[in-house]
Amino acid sequence: MSLQNYLSSLAGRRVAVVGAGISNRPLIRLLADAGAAVTVHDRADAAALGDFYGECAAKGVRFRLGGGYLDDLDAELIFRTPGMHPFQPALRAAAARGAVVTSEMEVFFSLCPCRVFAVTGSDGKTTTTTLIAELLREAGVTVWLGGNIGRPLLADVDSIRPEDAAVLELSSFQLHSMTCSPSVAVITNISPNHLDVHPDYQDYIDAKKQVYINQKPDSRLVLNLDNDVTAACAAEAVGDVRWFSRQKPVDNGVFLREDGVICAAEDGAVTELMPASELQIPGNHNIENMMAACAAVRGFVPAEAMRAVGRRFTGVRHRLEKIRVLRGVTYINDSIASSPNRTIAGLACFPEKVILIAGGKDKGISYDDLGPAVCAHVRKLFLTGMTAGVIRAAVEKAPEYRPGCPEIIDVDGFAEAIQAASAAAEEGDVVLLSPASTSFDRFKNFEERGDTFRRVVEALT
Repeated sequence: MSLQNYLSSLAGRRVAVVGAGISNRPLIRLLADAGAAVTVHDRADAAALGDFYGECAAKGVRFRLGGGYLDDLDAELIFRTPGMHPFQPALRAAAARGAVVTSEMEVFFSLCPCRVFAVTGSDGKTTTTTLIAELLREAGVTVWLGGNIGRPLLADVDSIRPEDAAVLELSSFQLHSMTCSPSVAVITNISPNHLDVHPDYQDYIDAKKQVYINQKPDSRLVLNLDNDVTAACAAEAVGDVRWFSRQKPVDNGVFLREDGVICAAEDGAVTELMPASELQIPGNHNIENMMAACAAVRGFVPAEAMRAVGRRFTGVRHRLEKIRVLRGVTYINDSIASSPNRTIAGLACFPEKVILIAGGKDKGISYDDLGPAVCAHVRKLFLTGMTAGVIRAAVEKAPEYRPGCPEIIDVDGFAEAIQAASAAAEEGDVVLLSPASTSFDRFKNFEERGDTFRRVVEALT
């Protein structure tokens, strides 16, 4: 079915869109232009929606805004925002009344005419997704990048050709209720995450599994052999399983050989790709991201293209991004690190002990493993935000902790924490923003937090 045929089928039907953020706005415009009776439900008020409110109101779109925005959710078809759990009570009640609850991404899957590569996991999703897109482009493929990165792709469906590739980053919330799966699915790793929204860890794991549960026999599933949870997923795979591993060789997939060379394997036959030391992105976790991406595109992209991308790709913003060097001090933005595991991986990239800025909003997960990593890799720790006390406690109870090693300083303001870290830095130091927490105590997302870090650092004199 084409996009236009799908939209025509919605003319005159009562359709609700929950969330008027950037990802849903193209969808709202499409639905309104198709003649659907659209109601937008959003926590924000009309002023916060700005010109978009007036534009949609002029097309006859109704709004349910503010504290009771989910009241009267009585549409036939409901599109939920990507960040909302499908088990939210108002959505469950609507489904019980007979409403169809879906999302822009689910509709895109059902209409997309080309091969879909989709990446999920607890860490490394954006870098792996971006690498897959870069690898395919290097091989001459037209790539449509979307999901949590890029832009919403539903409006582009009729422009996508069968020979193109759609490359998507998918969160647990997007996957949770999906009934379709991609041609090539990648799970980078699974560890406790978003437990402030998911009812428990198993629910989070089950959501991630949706990326492959509905695959067909001719599909591919790329799994991390070094992660117990993802390795166990192979038993449920419908299609071809490809592994990536930094710790052991594999017969089918991509692995890091003992001599530090990234190798691809096909039925036991090994092809050298490149030394891991030639990658431009630092850290063991980025070696894993590159291996996952290569395993995903193996057979679609030649080895020469993999080498070319590996040697030039310098990373994604807010992911161990070098901002500047001032008076011999290097400032690194790792705002994407919204979990302890991500911060632990970031700290391991630096041979020297760093000055760390951490803290933000709690996700309901344990910080116990962060304490020893901080003791091993941090000289001074500046804490700010809601999780400052939790992180301090994790460090101070670590067996390796000694009073003053590392020195721990609490600072109320985010900008003030950056300035204090800068004042404490000496030539040769690295000042690293790696919060180990979400940004939602102060910022709308990790990008805004990282951009604020950049502005403050660039203003230092």
